This record gives sequence, C-alpha cells and structure tokens, in this order.
Amino acid sequence: MSEPGAIPGRALPASARAPAKCILFGEHAVVRGAPELLVAIDLHTQVVVRASGRTRLNADPPGPSANPYFREALVGLRLGEVDVRSVSRIPRAAGLGSSAAFVAALAAAFAAADGGCDRAALAQRCFAVERSAQGVGSPGDTSASVAGGYVTLNAGEHGGRPLWTARHGAESWEVRRAPDPGWVWVVAYTGIPRSTADAVRAVSARLARADGDRLLGEFTEVARHGIAAVAAGDRPAVGQALGRNQELLREVGVSHPRAEALLDAAAPVCEGAKVTGAGCGGSIVALPRPGREAELVRRLARAGAVPFPVRPSPGVELVDPASLP
Repeated sequence: MSEPGAIPGRALPASARAPAKCILFGEHAVVRGAPELLVAIDLHTQVVVRASGRTRLNADPPGPSANPYFREALVGLRLGEVDVRSVSRIPRAAGLGSSAAFVAALAAAFAAADGGCDRAALAQRCFAVERSAQGVGSPGDTSASVAGGYVTLNAGEHGGRPLWTARHGAESWEVRRAPDPGWVWVVAYTGIPRSTADAVRAVSARLARADGDRLLGEFTEVARHGIAAVAAGDRPAVGQALGRNQELLREVGVSHPRAEALLDAAAPVCEGAKVTGAGCGGSIVALPRPGREAELVRRLARAGAVPFPVRPSPGVELVDPASLP
C-alpha cells in the first residue's frame, strides 16, 4: 500500500471517503502514554459537501447542534453555509471508529474546498475535532483514518517510520507507520452499543487506583510484544498477545458478556481474539487461522454477531461526489 499524499484543493462540491479502524493492542492505556497499534480497515464513511443557503447534515437543519462532531468540524470554517450528506458502512458505537471516519472524511472535504492541506495538518485537525466533541481520548482513531494501513502511537523506533506528532495541550503522541503483514482479520459487532467517553473515564478511574501503575506497565508490555509480533509476521505470537491484552481488558472492567460469548465462539478457529475499542459492548477482533476465515465468520454469525472480514485500507481520500451511494 503506497503512502497517501496531501489533500489537494478542489472546488465545491467536494467528497471524501475515510476508513474505520480496529485497535489491535493498547486501547485505553494509550491515553496515558502507552504504545498502541491500530489498523485502518475497509469499512468506510463517505461525505459530500456542497455550497448551500443553510448549513445542514443529511437534510437535518439542526445538524450542527444535534451532532457534536459536525458542530466542532464547522469551527473556523471559511466556506460559508454548506450542505453535507454522509453515508457509512461502519456500525455506530461499535468500537470501530465511526466518529473518527466521519470526522476525517468531513475534514478532508472541507480542507479540499479551502485549498488543500498535508496529512499531518489534517490529522491534527481531526484529532482536535474529535477530542473537543468527546472531551477525552487519544489521536489513534483519527490518525488511522487519515493515514490508512497499520499505525502505531508511542512505540518509538520499533513502531515504524515517523508520520507526525499529534498534540493536545501539553500532551503529545508520536504516530508512526507500522509494517503490514498481509493478513485478513475478522471484526464482529456484538450489537451492544457503547460510549467511548464513558468507558475511557471508567478505565482512567481504575488506573488511578493503587495497582494502576502495575496494570499500565502490563498494557505497555503486551502492546510492545504485539507490535513486534505483527511486524515479524508471527501469527502465534500475535495470538498470544491478543489473549493477554483481553485478560487486561477484563481486569479493568471493559469486557462484556456478549463479547465473551463471541470470543468463546471464535476460539477454535482463530490464533487469538480480544475486545477492540473502548469495550463495554462494541466489537471484538480475531486473527483467523490460515484457511479458517470463512468458518470464523460463520461461527460468529451463528453466535449472534455482525461479522466483517476486513483488510487494511488506504487513508482518507477525495472521491467523485457522484459516487455517494
């Protein structure tokens, strides 16, 4: 997968498409500086932005007040009134970055109509919008949607080639390009929606307890092992790291009975699996054993999930406005 270039300038109407993401290692702990590995996956959100006499989202006049991500994305916009249409294949509140993909697609279309921008500036803008809308969180989701492929945060030189540094106040996260082992993953939505902000706050409170430093150290260690194993293409080692990461997520209280049932269903045909994203519902991610991808999808569907076999996706890109489904 080639590195994406800058977002070029384009007159309205402008349209952009951005991918979902899946966190493989390090969710929650990344907020406190621990490493994280994410992959942008081939489920997408597309937006079209047109000049209009009234700012709306999906023909809804209260759009800016009803959608906090849309409202924050409009701050500082120099395009005048705009009509935005959005279509998505990403389940909402499923731990797969639906808000990050919407923000990335919207910000890219706005940037194109405003003369274009480079990826680093776009990633910082997307993080600022999502952080303002949620009040908490790291730049992992938005960076994955902007960059595409595999990306790491806070992983140092072992995390791949530097892409950019995202900042919020005195906090900073180094974002790097991680190698792609060429695998198919399976994500499966439990059907239980969750709130990222609520889960992040709950885990932050858990890590503030007496054994919080021990837990944070274990999250850091398993993420480092997982990042190294993915880079080496070592499927059994990745499976072991996924299992250990899931044990830690149980310990901080963000697993869910529905997720546990899906993990049990997946276990016979996968190298390893875990909750992905904020947890407390949402989705799981599993690395299928070679040749068992279809069987894994069937097992998860029979267990009541909505499964998706996924591959790495390029980052946000401009597309033909007429292509909106």
